[in-house]
Amino acid sequence: MKDKMNIKENNIIPFVPTRDLVVFPGMTMHFDVGRPMSIKSIKNAMEGNGYVFLCAQKDFNTERPEKSDLFKIGTIAKVRQIVKAPNGIYRCLVEGVYKARLVSFYEHSDCYEAEVKGLPTYSKEKLDENELIAVFREVMNSFEDYAQVLPKMPQELYAQILGAKTPVELFEGIAFNIAMPFADRQGLLEAPSAGEKLVLLLTILTRETEVLDIEQQIHQQVHSQIEASQREYYIREQIKALQNEIGEGDEFSEGGEIQSYTDKINSLELSDEVKEKLLGEVKRLSKMGTVSQEGVVLRNYLDTVLALPWNTYTKDRTDIKKAQQILDKDHYGMKKVKERIIENLAVRALTPDIKGQILCLVGPPGVGKTSVAKSVARALNRKFVRVSLGGVKDESDIRGHRKTYVGAMPGRIMNAVKLAGSKNPVLLLDEIDKMSNDFRGDPSSAMLEVLDSEQNNAFRDHYIEVPFDLSDVLFITTANTLDTVQAPLLDRMEVIELSSYTREEKFNIAKEHLVKKQIEKNGLKASQIRICNDALYKLIDSYTREAGVRNLERSIGSLCRKAAREIVEDDVKKVTFKADNIEKYLGHERYQPDLVSTENSIGSVNGLAWTSVGGVVMPLEVLVLDGKGKIELTGSLGDVMKESAKIAVSYCRSVADKYGIEKDFYEKKDLHIHAPEGAVPKDGPSAGVTMITGIISALGNIKVRSDVAMTGEITLSGKVLPIGGLREKTMAAYKAGVKTVIIPFGNKGDLDEVDDAVKMGLEFVFAKTIKDVLDVALVQNDNESVPLELLNAQNGGRKKITV
Repeated sequence: MKDKMNIKENNIIPFVPTRDLVVFPGMTMHFDVGRPMSIKSIKNAMEGNGYVFLCAQKDFNTERPEKSDLFKIGTIAKVRQIVKAPNGIYRCLVEGVYKARLVSFYEHSDCYEAEVKGLPTYSKEKLDENELIAVFREVMNSFEDYAQVLPKMPQELYAQILGAKTPVELFEGIAFNIAMPFADRQGLLEAPSAGEKLVLLLTILTRETEVLDIEQQIHQQVHSQIEASQREYYIREQIKALQNEIGEGDEFSEGGEIQSYTDKINSLELSDEVKEKLLGEVKRLSKMGTVSQEGVVLRNYLDTVLALPWNTYTKDRTDIKKAQQILDKDHYGMKKVKERIIENLAVRALTPDIKGQILCLVGPPGVGKTSVAKSVARALNRKFVRVSLGGVKDESDIRGHRKTYVGAMPGRIMNAVKLAGSKNPVLLLDEIDKMSNDFRGDPSSAMLEVLDSEQNNAFRDHYIEVPFDLSDVLFITTANTLDTVQAPLLDRMEVIELSSYTREEKFNIAKEHLVKKQIEKNGLKASQIRICNDALYKLIDSYTREAGVRNLERSIGSLCRKAAREIVEDDVKKVTFKADNIEKYLGHERYQPDLVSTENSIGSVNGLAWTSVGGVVMPLEVLVLDGKGKIELTGSLGDVMKESAKIAVSYCRSVADKYGIEKDFYEKKDLHIHAPEGAVPKDGPSAGVTMITGIISALGNIKVRSDVAMTGEITLSGKVLPIGGLREKTMAAYKAGVKTVIIPFGNKGDLDEVDDAVKMGLEFVFAKTIKDVLDVALVQNDNESVPLELLNAQNGGRKKITV
């Protein structure tokens, strides 16, 4: 043993006295060392040959033990790892090697050492073979009994111990893994042979099994006593309920809580189903204690349900002219919305019981979708409530939570009706396109019942639990796009599109509404500030570019603040803003207007495009180069525009002779088609006529009129198909000073939506085929000169409409 362990002379090695810790030979374990002398001893062992003697002290509380305070038998262990932990503690990993006897104990100034004598881990067996087998079986049976009463015995450990084949395996499997008192573990260490160790282990297991069994009995008794206590509490509460039933309680007295709930329910005109449900909940409440948690839940439920406007209505305004005046006063334009509301009033005047009114206002941000809903409520003389649906992911936000949950509440729909205080409010469901779903459900599906006029007359909120009639509610939903709205939900709504405002609409909105609002908001008087018409046009054209008027209002607000500063600082009586002094206050122009060239040119065509902030003039340039028939497309063009370019080239090949184009240009010439402002993505089919005109102009060396703009989709046979966004596109052409606009014949009916000033200032050509486009756009004679007139609504007369 001495050679194997490399123990120093006299068998003296580092020694660590342990507290309530016994390490068996062959056992690997972690333990913490905190006493300074023990820490030094374990470090000495690690720095030496790695061996340390571990021997338990008899009294846990002895801080500096002497030899008499220590057991005589311990274990020589190999130190595998030392890790410093917080608070000066060291965590050690050791592996038991041999059992040893303590011969001498040495206490130095900073550490311990001990002289030890090695002992065999298992001495010669004293039991004969039969006795050993009997003990082995008894220990195995005793362990099975122990495992039955021990909670959470690991299945792997159980299988390992039951699979032991030898007494040593059985002993180590149990002793190394089963929790037992410290004194028992020391006794097992000191027992010499495997048989004697098993006999002692049998005694320990039997005793521990009995103790655990007694603990279970005590636990069951305590649990039974608690149940008895609860039973007694319930009986006492039932006695109180019986007293209330015979009128001895306070709650049924005049003015009592239960009587108050009953009177409120009876005073409402409710269906038999609802009344029966509510009276049943009141009866349940009467049988509960005043401090009962369930009683609190029922009180909150009854208070919420009875606060709903079951029989409260507001009287609709039937004066159509008055309603029209209110709508016109609050908002400029918005003809479709106003017409729909006035139509609704007219129908209601004829059939007051009409149900199911669900409108969906779709348009870009800032065009007044939310504010027009408020105006509708004012015109109808109804209460107005707004419910924001942006970011809603949980179905319970719409339908509510069941009242059994902690913190349960009604959904947003019922809560909004409660806040409105009437059964027929205007309920605005804002941003319905921004609802999403996750593992908690799909709120869009929950909205299907709310917005179905055939179902919402008996809407059931999970919290309310009884049907509530929503058919008298005027639902108005808003959305920026319909792409994210489910098809079944979209089918339940009447969609009204609010397109971006035109230049003239923005001007009128600013003049009639925004300027007055900002003057009042900034504490000014009308006599102190004047914003001229040309200044408003300047703000619209050069300082804002948006679909709505939010930034325009901010710019007007900025002018008002600067005027207020001049009035206060410089004692100015009045500040006037004109187009020529706007830059002094707001800085340089942020946007340049779309202007077209004043000269006819080859391969350059004025196209028209729609954007979310309005229409724009989109010049298209075509360049012909010597090559091998390659087509180069630049300017961030989308797939649809690329396909339009291919159609345009194919059509040009079919009419090459007519315009003096070489038949084999597609083999000898390269075409480069470019749309300026390359950083802006562009897509859509309406640039088809523009591309054909540019390509024929470039290949045939024919100039294109600079005062003409065009839009339209093409087919391979040369037909011109209708497009969208005509209102915005024609406004852009009008602002840019274009004289003639070529549009598809199929869009002729859409001119009704075009601004009157635009129709007065432009000449419209309706094209059925691409020939109609080319006859107007191409300069037939090089000497022909077409002057560009910068037209305005103020000085332009009505032009003829050419087909």
